[in-house]
Amino acid sequence: METMILVTGATGTIGSEVVRQLAARGEKVRALTRDPAKARVPSGVDVVRGDYLDPASLTGAMPGVTAAFLLGAPGPDSRHDQELVAAARAAGVRRLVKLSAIGTGDPEVGPSGTWHVAGERAVRDSGAEWTVLRPSSFASNTLSWAPAVKEGKPVANMTGDGLSGVIDPRDVSEIAARILAEGGHAGRTYTLTGPETISVPQQADVLASVLGRPVTTQDLSPDGTREHLRTVWGFDDAQAEGVLAGVTFVRAGGNAVVTEDVPELLGRPARTYREWAQDHVAAFATA
Repeated sequence: METMILVTGATGTIGSEVVRQLAARGEKVRALTRDPAKARVPSGVDVVRGDYLDPASLTGAMPGVTAAFLLGAPGPDSRHDQELVAAARAAGVRRLVKLSAIGTGDPEVGPSGTWHVAGERAVRDSGAEWTVLRPSSFASNTLSWAPAVKEGKPVANMTGDGLSGVIDPRDVSEIAARILAEGGHAGRTYTLTGPETISVPQQADVLASVLGRPVTTQDLSPDGTREHLRTVWGFDDAQAEGVLAGVTFVRAGGNAVVTEDVPELLGRPARTYREWAQDHVAAFATA
């Protein structure tokens, strides 16, 4: 049977790279986005409109799909995963890969630890061959530092000296693309991390060494963190409160986790934060 892989969140950091890697492998890819006119995808990729608030649009995206990548916006509303799984199940999609988050289901993480629980459950109960990916903090989160770095101002530090197994999102996308295309990981939940734990001040030091100029940090209070999440990250109140509890968990050392899942899945070491920074110098360059 001919394969067709559906990628949701196809214009975001992870989804767009999954689309690119699948297309480079020669796979047939369908990119799901709320605004197809704005999608920039490789030649040959089928772009379709889909909105979780419009279940009929999800049903319309499913004909011929054999595998699907589930990626929803972070937040307490899990309907996106549940609606997509329902549409995939009705269409007989055989393989589902769900992008979750590290710490999902851990009560100590706070509200954000529940955001993917219902979606993971829907995938596991779908009857399809499923795999769940739980990445740690993305290296690309530090792109939000770019305006401050360019102006020589301190970057916001929401997690103090708390350590995280920061992961390059390209590794996450490569893993997702491989599993979608090749299978072989049914019923597995992987916690994806970089090769080392690193704090925000340590990331700033690495970035400074790569850029050849100082990068300093400013520790934010809980109120300052809440405001930063709303104004810089664009989170609503529920998202901000959920993340605030999560960053408190990181401050206390709860996210100081490194696994061997990335090397196991890719056959090479996970990329370091330094590698990510070296490849994204232009984002922080001054005019």
